[in-house]
Amino acid sequence: MTEFLATTQVEPGISAPSSAGPSAAVSTLGCKVNTYESNLIAQGLSQEGWRLVDDRKKADLYVINSCTVTAEADRQTRQQVRKVLKRNPNAVVVVTGCYAQVNAAALAAIDGVRLVVGNDRKLAIPQITRDVVRGQGVEVMVGALDGGADIGSTPLSGFRDRSRAFVQVQQGCDQACTFCVIHTARGPSRSFNYHEILNQVAKLISTGFREIVICGVDLGAYGLDLPGGTTTETGQGLVHLLEGIGTVAGDFRVRLSSIDPVHVSNGLLQLMKNDPRMCPYLHVSMQSGNSLILKRMKRRYDATYLYECLTAAREKIPDLVLGADVMVGFPTESIDQFADTLAAIRDLEIAFPHVFTYSPRPGTPAAKIPKQIPNIERRRRSAVLRAAGREILDRSLKSWTGRRSVVLLERAVGKGDLGHNARLANYMPVRIDPQGKAPGRFLDAVVTGVDNGGLIAEAVRRE
Repeated sequence: MTEFLATTQVEPGISAPSSAGPSAAVSTLGCKVNTYESNLIAQGLSQEGWRLVDDRKKADLYVINSCTVTAEADRQTRQQVRKVLKRNPNAVVVVTGCYAQVNAAALAAIDGVRLVVGNDRKLAIPQITRDVVRGQGVEVMVGALDGGADIGSTPLSGFRDRSRAFVQVQQGCDQACTFCVIHTARGPSRSFNYHEILNQVAKLISTGFREIVICGVDLGAYGLDLPGGTTTETGQGLVHLLEGIGTVAGDFRVRLSSIDPVHVSNGLLQLMKNDPRMCPYLHVSMQSGNSLILKRMKRRYDATYLYECLTAAREKIPDLVLGADVMVGFPTESIDQFADTLAAIRDLEIAFPHVFTYSPRPGTPAAKIPKQIPNIERRRRSAVLRAAGREILDRSLKSWTGRRSVVLLERAVGKGDLGHNARLANYMPVRIDPQGKAPGRFLDAVVTGVDNGGLIAEAVRRE
């Protein structure tokens, strides 16, 4: 399962908006794959003559790219529909994405929604909306995903107001974890063309991006569906792709989005160790630290493998930082089984745990298990894991005091703002005086302290 972004991401578009023509806004909920696809939709709308605006402003057309990984994600989509209609009750509202794919009826029932478009046609939204007008009822365009979701072939020219760019390399999932509907919402695994991916990376680097985030729904499955894709070591297709990306000219670094532990191969770890462009950061789809719960989830590994895999990663890769998707409150999860997950967070030093509170998804095997954990207990366990993650992050941050490294400037931070405007390669957040440099530039720095969940650093000159 791809890494989930808890907050709505606003993607106002790629190119500078024109001063004339109808306005459009694209909202993104969910994962990095959705973010990539939303930018493709925004780019297409711009090419069709729409004037792109922020989704917090009044627009003639709103496209909402939804997520359905949890019940909360569904709620956020419905909430976003209400928000945009409040801004402009006369707008054309289009909802697409995973929620649209698996429960089109729920979205079509919302007053004001004009189109519900499935993942099979989401990238065609710029063309679909050419002649759509408000007030003609709700139209549902959701087809079967037997052949997979739409992966498109149009290169993305950039990401507005971002120092890093997402590059999707794989779509769909062939697994059927008992708690998950994403394999239904996204269809079977399909890999993007190797040469098109390299061309996409080169295009983004040429436009000034200095960090490329490689993402997919089941990232490590990249290449398995391509000719000659079956290998003796799972994940080697991804390694081959990363080696190819390493041949692209330019000063940039490469970060991986969420990856299944079974795809953290020896080849991948060796590449991350040897290639200075590869960020020393792994975000694994861990889910649980208890073998029985992992089995009931229908995961592809047990707790022993998890420990061996991530311990090996730490031993091989200097300064490695770990993040993880973790689920709490899975049906039947006892206090002791939850304690195993908490122990894994601490033992493996997961500095960035992305904690999911289990949410029953209709039609999944887990939703039919009689022993469901009460909501109040799920929330309590989630809070415990998040607190453990903050403790680990704090220790990791303190270990960097006095060290010198390179940061990537991400955004401008106003005077007195306690936020952070840069990151180390291992994802540690940094606040630094940019010395007049714009976001998207590398800066040599020495860490001077820790504050507000991040590092404080000062720029230094290269020797």
